[in-house]
Parts: sequence; structure tokens; C-alpha cells
Amino acid sequence: MAGKHDAQRKEAGVARRGLMLVLSSPSGAGKTTLSRLLLAADRNLELSVSVTTRPRRLSEVDGRDYHFIDQRKFEAMVGSGELLEWASVFGHSYGTPREPVTRALAAGRDALFDIDWQGSRQLIKKCRAEVVTIFIVPPSLAELDRRLRRRGQDTDDIIRKRMERATDELAHWEEYDYVIVNDDLDRSLGDVRTVLAAERLRRPRQTGLADFMRTLHASE
Repeated sequence: MAGKHDAQRKEAGVARRGLMLVLSSPSGAGKTTLSRLLLAADRNLELSVSVTTRPRRLSEVDGRDYHFIDQRKFEAMVGSGELLEWASVFGHSYGTPREPVTRALAAGRDALFDIDWQGSRQLIKKCRAEVVTIFIVPPSLAELDRRLRRRGQDTDDIIRKRMERATDELAHWEEYDYVIVNDDLDRSLGDVRTVLAAERLRRPRQTGLADFMRTLHASE
């Protein structure tokens, strides 16, 4: 629905600058699944593909899931200002390349970020007006533990570390614009799409609105 409404406004001649939509959550709370479903449902949204120094998993594709690089390259990108945000998680570095995001927003497309609170905080500091943040939380810590075990990707030790990290991440919920309790995937997806549709309509983001309104008045 959000994608349809956005297309209708373009047909009406109202240009819009894109926004940065951040989805954050503890590992296992659902942000990756929600991101995938949101991208499939909205043609005006594109994923910001992060760079990372962690090893590629067998199911991952370089350039689609992440850009896999070494630590030297990562540090060079930080030093040259090529990253909008970066963080270290479980001994590996992650960051967001600046250029693809800048290009998307200028073209009126929205960029979706699957990042943690550290990255979200950096984006807000650098470009608050363009950032919309949503924090996805599990219905309980017991359910979070169950989801981590069900997906079968991690050892018991890694799961324990992820649960410890989740406690720290949940403490940052007040830093986000919206908080969604993901106890029902379809409802949570609907909530995220509602937020996106509303944020697209904010007056300052509709860069062509002044011209449109002048044309509207002139036609009276």
C-alpha cells in the first residue's frame, strides 16, 4: 500500500527526497525477516548493503547480503570518510557505504538499514532530518532464546553471548522513534509499513510540494 501511494504522488508531480529507514533489534528478534518482507512489498525501498570484516556464511552472497572485505580495507574506508556509520560486533567490523545511500536519497528512493543502536546513533548525529528509526523487540527474552536456537546457526556459547548482548541492546529502546513488539510477524510488518507511509508524507521531505501548491493555486 505504501509503495502504491508513493507512486500516485509521483504521478501528481510532487517530488520527494528519500529517507533512511533504520530497523534495529537484538539478534533473533526479527529485523532481518521484516527487512526482507518489506523490500519485497515496496519497490521504492532499497537495502543499504553494509561492508563487514566477518567471514561469509555459506548461504550469503557477496554484494547482496554484505560486501565482505578485510580489516585493512575497512579502516581505509573509515579514514577516507566513505562510511556513514560503523561499529564492532563480536570482534568483527560493520559499516554503511555512503555513496549508494546518497545517490538513492537524491533520486527520491528510500534506503533501508539493518543496523544496531550504535550505527543508528551515528546516523542520527550526522543526518537527523533524514533518519527514521524503528526498534524491533521480542515479546520476551525466553522467546528470543527460543528463536535463536530454532534457527540453528550458532553454538550454545554464541547464543549465550547474543542473549547477553540483547540485554544491553534493549536498554537503548528510548533512543528510537518507534518501538514495535514483534509477537506477530504480519502485524509487525503492517506496523512498519504504516510508519514508512506516514514518514514519506512529512512536508519537509516533499521537496516538490511548494511548486505543486503554486500550480494548484494558479489553476483556480
